[in-house]
Amino acid sequence: MHDLHVADKILKLALEEGKKNKLKKITKIVIELSKIVEHGDRITPKNLEFNLKMLAKDTPAEKAKIIIRSTKSNIFILKEIYGK
Repeated sequence: MHDLHVADKILKLALEEGKKNKLKKITKIVIELSKIVEHGDRITPKNLEFNLKMLAKDTPAEKAKIIIRSTKSNIFILKEIYGK
């Protein structure tokens, strides 16, 4: 469930950036993710990607390719978005 919360934050950031940059469609979202543990559960890249794709339905990011890279920091970072 924590993956869903983080995915929601990331998607909102991506959509905000897309809107700011006048993108009609977001084609790729690049995220840096550390080993985040929220309420005793580790947020995994696989679950994060699943939740992002689920939440992105019917948004400009619906078909975006999700790239999740490991980082040693203790956070997640929306690194880049691409679009048209």
